[in-house]
Amino acid sequence: PPMFIGVLAFSFLSKSLSGSYTKSTITQIERRFEISSSVVGTIDGSFEMGNLLVITFVSYFGAKFHRPRIIGAGLLLMGMGTLLMALPHFLMGRYNYETVASYSKDADNFTVTSPCSSTSQNVMQQHLPGCREGEENGSPTWILVMFGNVIRGIGEATVGPLGVSFIDDFARPENSAFYIGCLHTIAVIGPLLGYSLGSICANIYVDFGFVNLDNVAITPQDSRWVGAWWLGFIVAGILSLLSAVPFWFLPRALPEAGQAVGPGAHSQQLHHSCTEEGPVSFSEVAKDFVPSLKRLLSNRIYILYLISHVAIFNAFVIIVTYTPKYVEQHFGQSASRANVLLGNGTNDAFSAKQTNNYILRTFHGCRCVQTWGMSDGNSSAVLGQCPRHSSCSRMFYVYLVLQALSFFFYCLGSVCTFIICLRSVQPELKSLSTGVFMLVLRVLGGIPAPIYFGALIDSTCLKWGTRRCGGRGACRMYDTQTFRFLFLGLISCLRLCGYAVFWLMVVSIKAKVQREQRATAEVELEKGVGAAVEAGALLKDSLATEKCGALKPVTESV
Repeated sequence: PPMFIGVLAFSFLSKSLSGSYTKSTITQIERRFEISSSVVGTIDGSFEMGNLLVITFVSYFGAKFHRPRIIGAGLLLMGMGTLLMALPHFLMGRYNYETVASYSKDADNFTVTSPCSSTSQNVMQQHLPGCREGEENGSPTWILVMFGNVIRGIGEATVGPLGVSFIDDFARPENSAFYIGCLHTIAVIGPLLGYSLGSICANIYVDFGFVNLDNVAITPQDSRWVGAWWLGFIVAGILSLLSAVPFWFLPRALPEAGQAVGPGAHSQQLHHSCTEEGPVSFSEVAKDFVPSLKRLLSNRIYILYLISHVAIFNAFVIIVTYTPKYVEQHFGQSASRANVLLGNGTNDAFSAKQTNNYILRTFHGCRCVQTWGMSDGNSSAVLGQCPRHSSCSRMFYVYLVLQALSFFFYCLGSVCTFIICLRSVQPELKSLSTGVFMLVLRVLGGIPAPIYFGALIDSTCLKWGTRRCGGRGACRMYDTQTFRFLFLGLISCLRLCGYAVFWLMVVSIKAKVQREQRATAEVELEKGVGAAVEAGALLKDSLATEKCGALKPVTESV
């Protein structure tokens, strides 16, 4: 019914919004907690860790019980996990960004740092109140962000497999693809809203409402700027909680009422009657789990489907996770501007034409600030990143157009390829195939991709920040040439491998269809030959009977 499609579409919207917002805050979290890209990649991959813990069992066992309520419970968990990710902001102190120069009457408290230099020049050892000598002060509260992301992943595991299989079970076969396409269409709006929300929050100072913003000397273009990363998690968490409410009032099975007609009507009515028989015992369901998994993994087409999508999904995760950072570093855009542009680019191939409404100049001139009371030429510092070539702004427009086209063609075939996952296996294995598919993507794509590519990004860092009490913080400047080669080169290689395996899968599908067609033709031929033989036998018997009937009067007369 339209009601179930509507509430499921809203849940798809909320989960894609929270996921895309998390991707948009990667840079803000890295700066706020003073951690490396590999660590923030682990935080991002923790969603997949939580998802894989339950995805297979939820997709198999959940299909045997009340699926709408299980989806509702998962959405509640997802909302609570998203809210938990915002909690560290209220447990930490205020954000103290690095200053170019700091001075006090105590000679031990003077430090000079040049952001455009690969090293920090400390004139004298810096000692701050509350810091012990040799102590590296790093806040461990980022673990709460990771834990909340794990809970969010556990809750999200129920939405996709159970929701899609529920629709495919009770919808007509000719309408199933249309309904799933509607879900994906609504879900695509989520990244638009998520990245736009990330843009708004990245433009707001992290401690707004707690500090006097007139005293904040940095701007969103500064590499030390941290936006209100926590605010969007509160909005996304509340939205997820609201989307969970309608599922608790939906029935276990959708009413057919004799509306299903066509070739799939009998199977749907049979499934409906089986659903109403009564509760299924857990032991009966668990007994058939391992045999069902063996049958699924022995399917050649399904295995090729998994391999191809693992490679393609690795590239996709790298794109959605690190494209904002790539745009910031390579094209000199602020985090706010990068998020809003990429949010539009991922949803409409023609959105790049609207970028003039959002893009300002690519870079501003550097502002030179002289140090306090020092005349030595080496004591001055330059704020902001070094100037870029004049063609940088033009190439940024080209990159946006190509990125938009890439997302457009990627989404164009998403529904068709997902239908392969459902149609290449037996009907009773549809939920399990979807769950295993998502499990494999998370284990081999969603978890390792942000971590290993984050480590590759760290290897291109030219200038590391320093924490309050010393020690290495977040990276402030990267080698953009090496960054570009790693980013674009790895994505291209992964996609090429994925499409090569996908072509093998298409060849296997065509061969299977041809075999089935030949087998059907042979069966029909055998039936035709058998019918012809039977008809010939009957004709022969009839002729023999007539012949005997004609000879009998002659014999009697003799």
